[in-house]
Amino acid sequence: MAPAYLATIPALRRAARWAPLALFSSGIVAGDKPVLVRDFVRSALYDPNHGYFSKRSGPVGVLDSAIRFHKLDGRTAYMKHLDKLYKMHDISWFTPVELFKPWYAYAIAASILRTANLSVPLKIFEIGGGSGTCAKCVLDYMMLNAPPKVYNNMKYISVEISSSLAEKQLETVGEVQSHLSKFTVEHRDATDIAGWGSKDPQPCWVLMLEVLDNLPHDLVYSPDQVSAWMEVWIEKVNGSSQVCEVYKPLQDPLVSRCSEIVGMNEENPSLREKLSFAAKGLVSKVFPKPRRAWLPTGCLKLLDTLHQALPSMSLIASDFSYLPDVSIPGDRAPLVSSKDGKTLDHPNYLDAQGDADIFFPTDFLLLEQIDHHCSGFLKDQMNRGAFKPVKSRRTIILDSAAFMEEFGLPLKTRTKDGYNPLLDDFRNTKFYLSVPTHNK
Repeated sequence: MAPAYLATIPALRRAARWAPLALFSSGIVAGDKPVLVRDFVRSALYDPNHGYFSKRSGPVGVLDSAIRFHKLDGRTAYMKHLDKLYKMHDISWFTPVELFKPWYAYAIAASILRTANLSVPLKIFEIGGGSGTCAKCVLDYMMLNAPPKVYNNMKYISVEISSSLAEKQLETVGEVQSHLSKFTVEHRDATDIAGWGSKDPQPCWVLMLEVLDNLPHDLVYSPDQVSAWMEVWIEKVNGSSQVCEVYKPLQDPLVSRCSEIVGMNEENPSLREKLSFAAKGLVSKVFPKPRRAWLPTGCLKLLDTLHQALPSMSLIASDFSYLPDVSIPGDRAPLVSSKDGKTLDHPNYLDAQGDADIFFPTDFLLLEQIDHHCSGFLKDQMNRGAFKPVKSRRTIILDSAAFMEEFGLPLKTRTKDGYNPLLDDFRNTKFYLSVPTHNK
């Protein structure tokens, strides 16, 4: 049953509290001060003591050897083999770059090599490099296929927030001795601008594979179809370990910016929008329907930082464009999933206690808007009046299958009967490519 909205005075004057039928016990919220939902998500995933990706957790799987797809009969044989691997390793998931190694990372390396400016040393940053499989395979590909000077002079920097994964990456890449002189791991938060040092104007590449889905998000709420959106905060109840939601007027700068990019607060609505709004107002009085929306504020902060630190970067990101069977309410709502023998999906994000993954679908059109916003294009567009500015980024969104067919070797992941799990089973994933136009 949905919680009741208990505000009795205008939202702009006082915060409203959510009174749920059952309060949630949480060790994630430290102290007695309320925290934004993004801080709750961040702590549940990345807190060094109890976060899901902390040292105590081992959620990312590493295959001992590559899967030989050409020896599998078809989908049934593949699924049996995959089930065997999960039981053998007793982990939460294998990333696509792991399941399809080395071919998945080879396709990414090929796309870089095809479009990179090789007159300058190749520099690649990877955000959230997992077990290091992508880094090793990209370096392998460059060693085998790039001109010798490209491999010899290149740098590959992994920016990793998890200390345990940072150690694992060094171990994985170190399997090839010559890679170690080109590879470094920086154990830090990629969203912190201070960690990047001074601005680097040189061309570089930034890889983010299955990173966006685990970035902190904020939650906004409205009690009906027409009332103003409010921020959602998490607060302890009477100093206990139980928590509940608190609603406040939009005031956080990151939440406000993200809501503007999404278009939730249009300042100059059209006549049609005004009529629609009036109709919704009438309906909401009779049938009020609460609204909830998740905002990718973590993505906004990360791209803000990257564009400031690496203004000439080219970006490759891949992630899930939608998630099936999501029961948590709200636009762009996450799956909260834990594994204890078998996978369990939780009905509420507050169930996450450091033992559950929280992962969000990526709205790739919104990602493109955020990218342009952080690059300064949307701001320039508003400031230049009638003149149409030239975009500072060229962007493209591709289904994963299209990306792999363009840059990869799909035959390498095909079974005997023609079934290809990389192309057939990952239809809910996409790639986002963004490169500078040099028209700033």
